[in-house]
Amino acid sequence: MTDNRMKRFSMRLWMKKVESVMEIIFSIFLACILIFLGMLLVWSPGKPNLVTDESGNPLVGSISEKIWVNINGVEQGMFIQSRDINNPVLLFLHGGPGMPEYFLTDRYPTGLEEYFTVCWWEQRGSGLSYSADLSPETMTVDQLMADTLEVTNYLRDRFHKEKIYLMGHSGGSFFGIQAAARAPELYHAYIGMAQMTYQLQSEKLAYEYMLQQYKENGNHKMAKRLEAAPPTMTVPLPAAYDSLRDPAMHGLGIGTTRDMKSVITGVFFPSWRSRAYSFREKVNIWRGKLFSMRLLRNTMFAADLTQQVTALDLPVYFFHGRYDYTCSYTLAKDYFEKLEAPVKGFYTFEQSAHSPIFEEPEKIRKIFQQDVLAGTNSLAEMK
Repeated sequence: MTDNRMKRFSMRLWMKKVESVMEIIFSIFLACILIFLGMLLVWSPGKPNLVTDESGNPLVGSISEKIWVNINGVEQGMFIQSRDINNPVLLFLHGGPGMPEYFLTDRYPTGLEEYFTVCWWEQRGSGLSYSADLSPETMTVDQLMADTLEVTNYLRDRFHKEKIYLMGHSGGSFFGIQAAARAPELYHAYIGMAQMTYQLQSEKLAYEYMLQQYKENGNHKMAKRLEAAPPTMTVPLPAAYDSLRDPAMHGLGIGTTRDMKSVITGVFFPSWRSRAYSFREKVNIWRGKLFSMRLLRNTMFAADLTQQVTALDLPVYFFHGRYDYTCSYTLAKDYFEKLEAPVKGFYTFEQSAHSPIFEEPEKIRKIFQQDVLAGTNSLAEMK
């Protein structure tokens, strides 16, 4: 056998070995993917946990359900939980736009079901309420306002309540405060947590704070990246700033929660671990997030609520984390001072960033018990 033939023969043997190794690697990779998907399916029964007593038995008179209701022509999903179905009703409006929060209660239980029948509604185009068939033309502020009022009336009728409580978190507060202004007769009180005011101004303040902090703590790489990507006072925000916004905020503990260092580990992964959603519903959480952001975010960010809603004809409570720069703590305080209402209470959460309901639930419950349910403001530092 000549040298050339030997070389060609050796090359073919080497190629076959490489192919065999690649086939093994691919098979292992495929097996891992299939195992992972199988685990996700097993971990996705799509049923919320029952409300139980200390022995783990279903509590008599409690409710824990996931349902869909036709709201203005669209099937919209919600979780409803309570230790006592006769409790006052609380409608929770999640943030975003398009970011349901019920799955976060696995890690951050709120305990609100002790005092309320809590409805975790997932808004049109979000999570349980997302559908590929949903017309983008219906994704407007006016439509989501109408949906909020329709869900309110559904809850009033179902639980035989003349009025309910309304709580909006972050992006949910954008719709919540406007719904309360439009139909105050439907609500006992409005609670704004991480209340939006004028989000473009909030982004500017957050940017200035982050740039200063990263310079002071010696993270010159992040500081330079921020310097090269400032926000604007127009929408849409620059893509360069948008890509830095979440990691920069969470790196300083001024994002979703004080201890959350990454949206991936703090929000994305927990959404996939939740047993209350089916696999398809988990996919739709993120499809709905992108869908809603694309259609609603610019309108919400450009609106100045301090000019649109200047008075409310019902008790108003603002809950805000001291370290919240997602929705400015300073701007929320300024707005609160100017807002007219028969009863007002502003509450600072000293250990919280953007989500006091998950970060300081004990304090939240105390305020609900002593002030909100009583229609007073004895615990508030600003009235």
